[in-house]
Amino acid sequence: MSAAQVPAPSPAEGRILFAGTPATAVPSLDALVAAGFTVAAVLTRPDAPVGRKKVLTPSPVAARAAELGLPVLHASRLTGEPGRETLERIAALELDAAAVVAYGALVPAAGLALPRLGWVNLHFSLLPAYRGAAPVQHAVIQQETQTGACVFQLEEGLDTGPVFSRIVRDLAPGETAGDVLAELALSGADLLSRTLTDLLAGDATAEPQRGEPTFAPKLDQADGFIDPARPAAEVAARINGTTPEPGAWAWLDDPTAPVRVKLAGAVAEEAPGAAAGAAPGDLVRDRRTVHLQCADSAVRLVQVQPAGKKPMNAADWARGLPAGARFRSAEEETP
Repeated sequence: MSAAQVPAPSPAEGRILFAGTPATAVPSLDALVAAGFTVAAVLTRPDAPVGRKKVLTPSPVAARAAELGLPVLHASRLTGEPGRETLERIAALELDAAAVVAYGALVPAAGLALPRLGWVNLHFSLLPAYRGAAPVQHAVIQQETQTGACVFQLEEGLDTGPVFSRIVRDLAPGETAGDVLAELALSGADLLSRTLTDLLAGDATAEPQRGEPTFAPKLDQADGFIDPARPAAEVAARINGTTPEPGAWAWLDDPTAPVRVKLAGAVAEEAPGAAAGAAPGDLVRDRRTVHLQCADSAVRLVQVQPAGKKPMNAADWARGLPAGARFRSAEEETP
């Protein structure tokens, strides 16, 4: 039989590498194992300090791989001498393909060439929109009405490769980035499995990305600051877009010094009648809700976490506040 007549491997015969790190990548690993792929190894980032005591902890993908009995390769990057050693180990696996879901490091050209069919990446946006590390968070912050997920061929550029498949998901006001990402992690896992099956069978076709790209760099703590002097829709979108990571927060006025509180979830809506005359930053409370007055309207807060305490219902938190409690704007003096 000639090489051209050799049948394409089935999922069970195809040897793949899975590269991923956070919890959102775990459903994809599970889906590939359930579909019958031979996962020759799992590539993930090294154990990292977690919690106040900074205990070294395996990544969620590493922990799941151990439960599944899969070999694990740890690497923080695939360049330099440590990266070269990791690539040598990957080359020895004789892979048909590699699948990536939020691994957290770039794959150099030398690595891209190792699997017979290259690397495919599950990305949580409708490419070329929101290339980068935090696509769902930025989509929510920018008040997009739709997002989705794409499986594309990995290239040296940042999320630039041609797209094999995609799914579209509507975004509803009030949804947090965490909720959306958790759902896309599940639907995207199925998309990745089906695309990889087609790729091994020779039935997958990738099309170049079309349109003007936008970018979604990693968010840091400063991106979660909530400024009540901004319009309500913008404030609600930033709270939801930074929930749970990197976390939304605000400065609560205090007689001695402002106190930092964390926020999770918000809905842009008019405050009750007690809001008459309220200024940006004022907290308008009734028996069941607490609203933050913004530049043009208000947002209803869903959950608040006071410093050093556990998250709690926002209305319950507000009952313990003194009269006149408010959040400071960006223009006011803060620590």
